Amino acid sequence: MSPAAEILVIFLSVFLAIFLALGITLLIYLIILTKQIRKVTKSAEKTVENFGSVISGISKVISPMFIAEMVSKFINKIKKEKKEN
Repeated sequence: MSPAAEILVIFLSVFLAIFLALGITLLIYLIILTKQIRKVTKSAEKTVENFGSVISGISKVISPMFIAEMVSKFINKIKKEKKEN
């Protein structure tokens, strides 16, 4: 083998080793990032579920109050009309 070919093989081996190390490092960071994204998604999902339960609880309370308020306004309106007549 000629010296030029041996130098070329050495350069290619070094670059291959560098790219392999970079690839492994990138893969490790990608796995860590994926785990963090899963944690954030689970946290966001729990938050949305909590908001959903709070909103449904509030709507159960507000609906009867709204209906009672509308009925009260209607009754007051009828009373005012009777007083005017």
